[in-house]
Amino acid sequence: MNTATTTNPATQLTTHPAAATTFALNEGFLSGRRLGDWLFALLVLAGAVFAFARYGQFMDVYEKGILVAAVPAVTWLAWFWRPARTLMLCAAGFALLGIWAYQGDLARADNVFWLKYFLASQSAILWMGMLFFMSTAFYWLGMFTTAQSQAMESIGSRLAYVAVAMALIGTLVRWYESYLIGADIGHIPVSNLYEVFVLFCWLTTGFYLYFEDRYGTRALGAFVMLVVSAAVGFLLWYTMDRQAQEIQPLVPALKSWWMKLHVPANFIGYGTFSLSAMVAFAYLIKQQAGEVRWHRLAPLWVLGVVLCTLPIVFRKTVQTGASYWAVYFGISALVVGGILWGRKRIAERLPALEVLDDVMYKAITVGFAFFTIATVLGALWAAEAWGGYWSWDPKETWALIVWLNYAAWLHMRLMKGLRGTVSAWWALVGLAVTTFAFLGVNMFLSGLHSYGEL
Repeated sequence: MNTATTTNPATQLTTHPAAATTFALNEGFLSGRRLGDWLFALLVLAGAVFAFARYGQFMDVYEKGILVAAVPAVTWLAWFWRPARTLMLCAAGFALLGIWAYQGDLARADNVFWLKYFLASQSAILWMGMLFFMSTAFYWLGMFTTAQSQAMESIGSRLAYVAVAMALIGTLVRWYESYLIGADIGHIPVSNLYEVFVLFCWLTTGFYLYFEDRYGTRALGAFVMLVVSAAVGFLLWYTMDRQAQEIQPLVPALKSWWMKLHVPANFIGYGTFSLSAMVAFAYLIKQQAGEVRWHRLAPLWVLGVVLCTLPIVFRKTVQTGASYWAVYFGISALVVGGILWGRKRIAERLPALEVLDDVMYKAITVGFAFFTIATVLGALWAAEAWGGYWSWDPKETWALIVWLNYAAWLHMRLMKGLRGTVSAWWALVGLAVTTFAFLGVNMFLSGLHSYGEL
């Protein structure tokens, strides 16, 4: 008899460690759950049951399906990445506290202390912005300090977690506030430029914090939080003279349950593409840290200025908020100059090039998957709203360009082994393409998707 057919499975696992690891992962995911994991799952299930009992009459079959699917999705996320459980519990708890504080009266936002200064949607989102700025500063302090570098980066990371929590609180409370204005006005807050910028900030940071936890390094926070802070800066300018934070009724085309799926999936793509671009920037800084000829670094400092001041490019005029943008540009120039001046110190703090390349690849992979889903959902939504799956609207065309760009990047990596400098520069070009698809189309091109103006 062939001995291979009678080999003890336990012996095979001992002989082949990789197989043993795979077996353990496959067999032990559920059995390895702790009491806290199951309690969290029961809490999520109880919340879904309450939502059905309280609001089920207002939901159509598709929205009920979304709620049912959210239960295992949220549970799995909390099991897979434990910090997400604490984050979600804190955000949900404080959001419910804010909702309770309203007691059905929107005017209480100006009279109740906790609402006025912390838990009303606008207050929470302002806290989000300040905390993201502070997080960025501490991450960079960690780059340039020696004895306290880990402590500074730890503070930066904790501030980023709190900022994400405040963004989630602001989003959830804003959702409730929209229904206090009117049942016909209430909607999930992902419908205009102000709301999706908040979405972009916390999604991008959330994915970064996951990678930070998995790779055991906080050094990339200094780079990733730059793009988040740039988004916050743009958000502050956007609300200065147009009251963009005010909740507005939905335009008819947006009154669809498709929006609840299409927009978040789209911004997971935008967020992870931006994350990959900033990791690519860090890759190039580390790679050229030893370069002493400044003219050879010209592409990097020009690129740095563009990345930090990108929102200015997408403005029609310079009159509105000109002084604001002057300060913004000055801070950006200091940041870029500091990066180039301290590139050797930064390179020492950054993880190995192989790690940076891997983070870049995984971020693009996640973003491409969700952006593909968003594109398919967008086509289905278009068929329902406008009677056709594809109309070559400028937004659709540029979404296709973004998709093709990253499809080509992944193809070249998987089929041709693309690595290193070329892949990093390509990821950075992808950020420019993605930014134009997100903002540039709304500014320079008209179409069916132009719901937000700059």
